[in-house]
Amino acid sequence: MPELPDVEGFRQVLMRCGSRRCVTDVDVRDAGVLRGVTERRLCGELTGRCLKKPWRHGKWLFVPTDGDVTLVCHFGMTGSLRCCRPDEPIERHDRIVFTLDDTRHLRYRDQRKLQGVQLTDRDGLDRILGRLGPDALTVGRAEFRELLSGRRGAVKGALMDQSVIAGLGNLLCDEILWRARVEPRTPVRDLGEAALRRVHTAMGRVLETAVRAACVPPRRTWLTGRRDDSEPRCPRCGHHLCAGRVAGRRTVWCPVCQG
Repeated sequence: MPELPDVEGFRQVLMRCGSRRCVTDVDVRDAGVLRGVTERRLCGELTGRCLKKPWRHGKWLFVPTDGDVTLVCHFGMTGSLRCCRPDEPIERHDRIVFTLDDTRHLRYRDQRKLQGVQLTDRDGLDRILGRLGPDALTVGRAEFRELLSGRRGAVKGALMDQSVIAGLGNLLCDEILWRARVEPRTPVRDLGEAALRRVHTAMGRVLETAVRAACVPPRRTWLTGRRDDSEPRCPRCGHHLCAGRVAGRRTVWCPVCQG
């Protein structure tokens, strides 16, 4: 489930493999990942174009070109971006293969095809960004407090709302709230200043480590590393973890540490 750290990792893949390289061929192997663009237009707009420095906002990856369009990728639940040698076999879920002028491939790989790839211009970029809150890596403490001020519902739902803060998904939110000792179902309006400060601090620390790993690392000292155990226990106190659905997602928490 790609979240901000994963997409930052895909950006790094592009920086190493694709930045300032030109696209010599586009092979759309499954048009089911195209969003608002035809296969013909995608190939026509990108073939012969050079890729500029990619950038990320939340879970979205933007790849400007030396033309009038930007390649936009969203990875949904199972998407990824891979840099491959041309002799590496095409995998079943490689939906689009971009061949670069050094013969390497950039492959958009996605099993479930819940999101996908599109092209956009400046106006389109503004529309996408206009639906998103600030990137989670850039949010300071005062802004964080302001963003959550007046929100209704559970704190986990507020954190996962991309129009509030962009980039946080299910695993990150559970990890952040566990570290902050805040129960995910807690109404935002019930959070005091101290709790908000703990959540913001935990968000920064979790993201810092996760970005380095290019994923939410399943370490045994992290909640993420225990959540899928047959009988998951809290890494901090050893108590059995609770599980339920919050904001529509499977959620785990410790009834002792976060009670």
